[in-house]
Amino acid sequence: MANQAGAPIISAEGLTKTFWVARHRRGALGALRGLVDRAGTEVRAVDGISFDVAPGEVVGYIGPNGAGKSTTIKMLTGILVPTAGSAQVDGLVPWQQRKSLARRIGVVFGQRTQLWWDLPLIESLELLRHVYRVPADRFRANLDAFRDLLELDPFLRTPVRQLSLGQRMRGDLVAALLHEPPILYLDEPTIGLDVVAKARVREFLARVNRERGVTILLTTHDLADIEHLCRRMQIIDRGRLIYDGGLDAIRRRYGTHRTLVVDLEPKEDEEVTKAQNRGGADRFVDLPGTQLVKIDGPRHWLRFDRQAVSAADLIAAVAARHRVQDVAIEEPAIEDIVRRIYEEGLVE
Repeated sequence: MANQAGAPIISAEGLTKTFWVARHRRGALGALRGLVDRAGTEVRAVDGISFDVAPGEVVGYIGPNGAGKSTTIKMLTGILVPTAGSAQVDGLVPWQQRKSLARRIGVVFGQRTQLWWDLPLIESLELLRHVYRVPADRFRANLDAFRDLLELDPFLRTPVRQLSLGQRMRGDLVAALLHEPPILYLDEPTIGLDVVAKARVREFLARVNRERGVTILLTTHDLADIEHLCRRMQIIDRGRLIYDGGLDAIRRRYGTHRTLVVDLEPKEDEEVTKAQNRGGADRFVDLPGTQLVKIDGPRHWLRFDRQAVSAADLIAAVAARHRVQDVAIEEPAIEDIVRRIYEEGLVE
């Protein structure tokens, strides 16, 4: 049964997955024979996770290595059967209706490929058309659209093994979307890509979501992916979901410090440099909760606590003391905020 109007397209309730890790016996004999201790250790990779995803949402699912991100994705795609809990994806139970679900989802694993290694990219895509039973006219229409969006023509007839990582990732994205699935799972889709390739992949995903309404669940270690694509972020740690909400909310709670970037006029910069050489760097401006943290020529970075001083007051204080050419405000990076959450724990 397909997803009903108004219902979540992805739903998990108490989703849990435990693994039994055997413990090897110590000593030369145990090592030689590969003997294991029956006791072993139970590891909870995912521990009672519950959430809903609405159709058309783009959700960032982040956490440190070993937090349970990939295990969650594998349960939601039907690759793994949960130890406890339940889930529905587009109205189907993933591990019970895996074949039916395969036609409704696309999956991209950044470190793996579903393309045939020795075949040209176009032949891999043709094979996948038959696997998913995509009508020829739909295949041609989708392929033409993706060729333009991802600039595939220069390498469409190149064997997959000869593609660069960025080219292969673009091929994998096309392979995952040829059959027009309403849901796309992405596990580290930009890992190892250069800046240009990352930007191209992010823009493509944003357009697929915007123009085709594809629901995207994204796991990544590159938080720039989250900032570019997602309005909602979920943080998982030690198998548990510790945060589920907007990026702005998490910034307000943990990103208490912002940075004012000040470009001084050339003559003013010379005078400030002389004062700094005399030990006056800390007196760039006198306001509580403000610290001069970096200098690069005429550009100065002032870190300030938004709870102690407003950006407007700080800009006014700097302008009253120095001849300013330009100013900008830098918001705290999501990566720094998440690192702080991991170090300090989530404070409700």
